[in-house]
Amino acid sequence: MPKGPFEVASPERALSRDLISYNTGNLIFLESAYKLLDTRDAVITPDRLEAPTIDPGAINERFDAYVITLANAFRPSFEKYLQRLTSVIEGLTIPVTVLGVGLQAPLPYESGAARRWDGSVKAFVRAVLDRSPSIGVRGEYTQDYLNQLGFRDVEVIGCPSMFLHGDQLIVTKRTPTLERDARVAINITTRVGPIAPLVMSHVENYPNLEYIVQDRVALNLMLWGEDAEQARLTDSMPIHRSHPLFRDDKALCFVDPWPWLAHMRSVDFTFGTRIHGNIAALLAGRPAYVICHDTRTLELARYFEIPHRVSTGLPPDTDAAQLYEEADYGPLQAGHARRFRTFLDYVERHGLRHVFQPGEDPTAFDRKIATIDFPPPARTRNHLAVHRAKRRVGRMIRRVGRAAAGRAA
Repeated sequence: MPKGPFEVASPERALSRDLISYNTGNLIFLESAYKLLDTRDAVITPDRLEAPTIDPGAINERFDAYVITLANAFRPSFEKYLQRLTSVIEGLTIPVTVLGVGLQAPLPYESGAARRWDGSVKAFVRAVLDRSPSIGVRGEYTQDYLNQLGFRDVEVIGCPSMFLHGDQLIVTKRTPTLERDARVAINITTRVGPIAPLVMSHVENYPNLEYIVQDRVALNLMLWGEDAEQARLTDSMPIHRSHPLFRDDKALCFVDPWPWLAHMRSVDFTFGTRIHGNIAALLAGRPAYVICHDTRTLELARYFEIPHRVSTGLPPDTDAAQLYEEADYGPLQAGHARRFRTFLDYVERHGLRHVFQPGEDPTAFDRKIATIDFPPPARTRNHLAVHRAKRRVGRMIRRVGRAAAGRAA
């Protein structure tokens, strides 16, 4: 994980040092895993994403176990990191536990399809299973993928994020229908084209709409503005500052999970393509709906029985009120304790103690978090002065440059 949950960093520092690990949603499952293992006697050291550069001998000498929390690690853009991580694991003599890993592939899922990164995945899983009784995956597609590669000690355990509150998960609709003046939050993966019409229709139809930003690119746009090429864009996706979600100060980005969850308690409904953006709402007790666009989002939504649809073929006139009305949180809540027990059984078989065991206090972590003054979310309006100052400085530099050139001539 890029930082410990008790460390405070401004949005600017979080961006410059990538303390959000590219996507703020990662912090929800990383810090949930930290809470789970933060027992009375435990000393947890975040690897700050530097594990692939650390000498395995140093890890063997200092630690009793190496716990890996991954998301969609089985994908081409993550392959080099996975290879480096594998080389570290191969040098470890201590137990290794994977608290959930997933395959990222297009929908529909193709069982048995050859993928060019299969060799790297095989090496990683072999290294883990040499030091672990099994490997925990996020859902059915990843389990089948690893089964097809020849591995049998594969368990579906979901994602640690959903177990932040243990076996308790209560989601409540505050009103029977979603009215136009409701507080609606949308989360967006800008490369998922089919949701573009939804973005603009909801900007027009829901005056209290909020865009919860999660990715580093959008956070950079909010904090430091755009270049000339971005400024010329008129795309319906929020990838430029003239988009109404940025222009009208409807975008927020939290660089810590805890103020994010607190904010979500005030929202009536959340929907979109970001799985952990929707999990944040569910953890806050608020209804959410996932628009699934790949195997990683669909397998988690299916496993936890989170209301969802697949983005392919999604009608362009789909409305949040419609999603809100059809969403049934009964199955999610009814199966939560069973899924939590499955997760804990996995953790205990791997020899790890956790805060939900007798003699431990799962509220101790929450009480410590409550004493910390985390920064408010980044917002476009809070940085307008910075952008104006940057433009003024830029104009001054250009004028000085032109004057110097004139004197030289």
